[in-house]
Amino acid sequence: MAGMSDTLTQDELESYLWGAATILRGLVDAGDYKQFIFPLVFYKRLSDVWDEDYAEALADYDDSEELALAQANERFVIPEGAHWNDLRKAAKNVGKAIQDAMRAIEAANPGRLEGIFGDAPWTNKNRLPDHTLKSLLEHFSGQVLSIARVPEDMLGDGYEYLVGKFADDGGSTAQEFYTNRTLVHLMAQMLKPQDGESIYDPTCGTGGMLLSALAEVRRTGGDQRTLGLYGQERNHMTASIARMNLVLHGVEDFEIKRGDTLARPRFVEGDRLRTFDVVLANPPYSIKRWNREAWGADAWGRNFLGTPPQGRADYAFFQHILKSMDPETGRCAILFPHGVLFRKAEQDLRQKLVEADLVECVLGLGPNLFFNSPMEACVVFCRSEKPAARKGRILFIDAVNEIARERAVSFLRPEHQQRIFGAYEAFGDESSFSKVATLDEVAARGHNLSIPLYVKRVVKKKKKKAAEDSGARSLSEVWTEWEQEDRAFWQQMDVLVDTLNDLVSEEGARG
Repeated sequence: MAGMSDTLTQDELESYLWGAATILRGLVDAGDYKQFIFPLVFYKRLSDVWDEDYAEALADYDDSEELALAQANERFVIPEGAHWNDLRKAAKNVGKAIQDAMRAIEAANPGRLEGIFGDAPWTNKNRLPDHTLKSLLEHFSGQVLSIARVPEDMLGDGYEYLVGKFADDGGSTAQEFYTNRTLVHLMAQMLKPQDGESIYDPTCGTGGMLLSALAEVRRTGGDQRTLGLYGQERNHMTASIARMNLVLHGVEDFEIKRGDTLARPRFVEGDRLRTFDVVLANPPYSIKRWNREAWGADAWGRNFLGTPPQGRADYAFFQHILKSMDPETGRCAILFPHGVLFRKAEQDLRQKLVEADLVECVLGLGPNLFFNSPMEACVVFCRSEKPAARKGRILFIDAVNEIARERAVSFLRPEHQQRIFGAYEAFGDESSFSKVATLDEVAARGHNLSIPLYVKRVVKKKKKKAAEDSGARSLSEVWTEWEQEDRAFWQQMDVLVDTLNDLVSEEGARG
């Protein structure tokens, strides 16, 4: 096996992966890069890991090629003539050779790798002439992607780096596929996934949240092989990338299904949704084009809180997730825009949600935690059955300052994660940081879940005492009081601006 000195650094891996995109520049739209690059990276990885397994088995079995071949094929089969090295020999019709090899690998690994390479137009020579494909193959041949050189997590991170770099098919940014990893780790930590549990993400993107749950079980000494990972994703290529990502991380028990979760949920049992122990989700924010009319008579009973407004599908995803939780063990963490906590249009839905005593914790986060977006967001934690001590109570955490920033990217440091996790575990009041409210207290505020209504900023006592002694209020005290009152106001202004932008863009589309 290669020594540690041969391990690629994350930077080296990323520049190697991104180098492939420069070969396609000018020939293929940026939005289409991923349908060619991801399958090739995956194909190269399969070939290199197969070689690694074969070499190890050959050493173990005293150069018996037959035994080594059998062992190398245990992880997955690469049929004769379909190895990466065979492709490099193709002098012409390279796209056809790539397509045939990928189909052969899929056919040799039914179920597990079926359809995993997607349906990119490899044989379109106008877009991808032979010399371009040969350049791509030679570029990827420049590094060995064995597990020894590129551990599973590192390659998974490399995939997520590419997701961040590529634009979506519709020209939007990659935000809907990419969620800040440090935040996802915290969400997984707070949900405490256990051996043997089922983990579900209804809008799974490239599978990052599912992998975080897996990593959390591994971190706490559990057996990750006993977990079942399940996800649905509407974008065909992204669903394939999620499957590749899970395979690259060594996951065996998983199902990624394609389709629109609101219109056609794929995890169903008869006339009910299938339920899971843990649900992690970052649904697309405030979708406007969805079938609201069908929701009113939803076949799976997901409208139990009511029908959300047409311009905001957030509570449709919310209800889908609540219905997908196991009635006893189910718990979820959902990343949302702050508007779901207080928007007037969803007040009736929110009242029913609060009264059902499903909400356990509302966590407010700092800005810039999302790819290409300065917005603040929140995480809502719910449980089908709260522990007795938490029934009838909701914990609010204001973690807006628990954030670090480097090179225009914000993230949570371990100490930030630990402070938030500690507050969640303690489930008590901590000045300027956390507050437990009863359902009656929430009802008294019109079932508004806006965090600044509950967690108040406190002026430091020394300054307050000095101000009282002098009979004047310090600037710091006045500022803090103004800021406290205005945080809730400005959050609501953000929602108003967002709504106005929607109206302007809709008018522009009509014009």
